[in-house]
Amino acid sequence: MHCPRCRSSDTKVLDSRVTADGLTIRRRRECSRKRCEFRFSTLEEIAILDLSIIKRDGRREPYSREKLLAGLRKAFERRPITMEELRQIVAAIERDVQLLRKPEVRSTIIGDLILKHLRKLDEVAYVRFASVYESFKDLASFRKVLDALEGKRKRANGKTKGK
Repeated sequence: MHCPRCRSSDTKVLDSRVTADGLTIRRRRECSRKRCEFRFSTLEEIAILDLSIIKRDGRREPYSREKLLAGLRKAFERRPITMEELRQIVAAIERDVQLLRKPEVRSTIIGDLILKHLRKLDEVAYVRFASVYESFKDLASFRKVLDALEGKRKRANGKTKGK
C-alpha cells in the first residue's frame, strides 16, 4: 500500500478492525518514512472476480460493483442513507450473488436480489428502482407495485396489533 502523501511503498498497519457487518476490514496505516509519518485508513472488501452478467438481450458483460452502486445511489437519491449503509447493501447483494456459486448470472436475478433488499430498507428507493427495473409501461403497472407494498405494510401492522 502506497502512502497517499509521499507515495512511499513502506507503510505499516497500526490497527485492524472488522466492520459490524463482518464483510469489510478497516485498517489504520502509517507511512514508515521518518519525514512523512502520514496516517491514513484503508478498507478491505471481498471482491467478486470472474463473474459475467447475462443481460436481457443476451449480451454478457463483467460484473461491476460501480454499476450496482450507481443504481442504488439513484434509487436512494435525496433519501436518508449514508455511504456506509450503501456499502452494506452492496455487500449483502454481492454475498447473495456469491452464494449462487455460478460463473454467469442473469441480470434479472441480480435485479430481484436488489429489490428484495430495497423492499426491507426503504419503500421509496424500492419503488424508484422497480420503476426502472420493471420498465413500467403505464400507471396500472406502477399501481400494482404500490398496492403490493401497501398490502405488505397492512399485514405487518396487523401482526403487531395482534400481540
